[in-house]
Amino acid sequence: MDQFLINVLFVGASFALYFGIAIWARAGSTKEFYVAGGGVHPVANGMATAADWMSAASFISMAGLLAAGGYANSSFLMGWTGGYVLLAMLLAPYLRKFGKFTVPDFIGDRFYSKTARLVAVACLIVASVTYVIGQMAGAGIAFSRFLEVDKDTGLVIASVVVFFYAVLGGMKGITYTQVAQYVVLIIAYTIPAIFISMELTGNPIPALGLFGDHVESGMPLLAKLDQLVIDLGFAAYTADVPNKLNMVLFTLTLMIGTAGLPHVIIRFFTVPKVADARWSAGWALIFIALLYLTAPAVASMARLNLINTVYPNGVQAESIKYDERPDWMKTWEETKLITFEDKNGDGRIQFYNGKADMSDRGWNGNELTYNRDILVLANPEIAQLPGWVIGLIAAGGLAAALSTAAGLLLAISSAISHDLIKKSINPDISEKGELMAARASMTVAITVATYLGMNPPGFAAQVVALAFGIAAASIFPVLMMGIFSKRINNKGAVAGMLSGLIITLVYIFMYKGWFFIPGTANLPDNPDNWILGISPLSFGAIGAIINFTVAFVVSSATEEPPQEIQDLVESVRYPKGAGAAVDH
Repeated sequence: MDQFLINVLFVGASFALYFGIAIWARAGSTKEFYVAGGGVHPVANGMATAADWMSAASFISMAGLLAAGGYANSSFLMGWTGGYVLLAMLLAPYLRKFGKFTVPDFIGDRFYSKTARLVAVACLIVASVTYVIGQMAGAGIAFSRFLEVDKDTGLVIASVVVFFYAVLGGMKGITYTQVAQYVVLIIAYTIPAIFISMELTGNPIPALGLFGDHVESGMPLLAKLDQLVIDLGFAAYTADVPNKLNMVLFTLTLMIGTAGLPHVIIRFFTVPKVADARWSAGWALIFIALLYLTAPAVASMARLNLINTVYPNGVQAESIKYDERPDWMKTWEETKLITFEDKNGDGRIQFYNGKADMSDRGWNGNELTYNRDILVLANPEIAQLPGWVIGLIAAGGLAAALSTAAGLLLAISSAISHDLIKKSINPDISEKGELMAARASMTVAITVATYLGMNPPGFAAQVVALAFGIAAASIFPVLMMGIFSKRINNKGAVAGMLSGLIITLVYIFMYKGWFFIPGTANLPDNPDNWILGISPLSFGAIGAIINFTVAFVVSSATEEPPQEIQDLVESVRYPKGAGAAVDH
């Protein structure tokens, strides 16, 4: 059967499943739209949380980052995993005990301030929109390859799919769709990894194969990979990181950014009681671990397979002729996500670190350029696995991107309809009117995300990392202080959020050039220009420190919160009982 038809069958079957669930689980009330009625089982919620959190960045882009940078990019793995533990231990149970629908809901009531609520809405929207850009970009890449359309067309298709089940079902529809999407994405990720691990190491468990021996050479797999990349002028795959400060800050940014992600936090409002929130977190960690223990193996084996494709007889021998390149390369060239430029006119593909001097080999520069986001999706084709495996990973990649996009769009929609319209603009709005506003705001959010996804400021995981930095600098500190400090008042919370958000955005914009800042807009984005060597991706941790500091200083200089607010904080931290979520 033709590979395109196989892809269409797998993707189409998964979409039919999502649509069916959306129709079955259609939200009929605001409580069902915002928190799925508050009755989701902890195991199902754990699976949905894992799908919500393991986005296109986890499925598509993280292995590409590890493949390109090796140990140097392991911060993504450590930060995202550690951050989820932080969220589960420090925030989720307490926020669930508070019994609200949204993160701005908690902030507005805890800090007894409409201004605090509105600032929280702004922070949530900025972080979530930045995050959803990466998801839509990842979905566009997956669609462009497997449905053989251009990236922008693929992005529009993805938007239509998300629109159908997210707008129709709300959190109720999204939750059960995400359960199905988790099953699809974890099967799609692990089956190709098992095939490739068996092929390269003889071990069916990829995480163990990573530390096993390479079948063909008899060398340890990582030692073989180190040898190849060094010979091509790259840094060793297992090389240490020179800038430890930046690595620590980046890992910390991802950790506290994860703990501050509103679309993940609201998942813990969907279970019946506080104990279920704790169990949900535990189950989610297990489901996440299944992919995250596999990702480093997928990355290293993808890098090895790519090099062996270009240099089938070893990197010291001649590379393949461009006219004899494999079919997978021809297919991905059509998407413009892999390109070739014959710089020395010999008709062969020279793939190496273009900064290295390889003139003694007659090379005039690297000739093969590829988008890092394609490695996981292309890996089954590179390894010449069966067509059904390629179709499966197509469905999995799309499931990963769409599941997180839906969660983010719901967080944006809830903030606008519930926190902005109902709580600030029109408190007398009917439940039917609020539900209509929620669906309308999600429609607008999908439209904006589609437009921005067509011109993302980086590859999927990089854009997502920026979103984590924004969440780390603005949302995480105020949640922590709201739960664990009775002294922080509304003035301190607002000042902290604004200072953390603004200084982080300014630092990012200085180097990313997203809009003009006098005297700084054109600064080159490289370590020589970063302040103290701190990358824009790592600055969220600094923004969080500033947020905490400003909030404590301002609160100490102004009046204490009212006694009832202090009692509220006490009751959240030391609950006498777990009540059900209340409908607002």
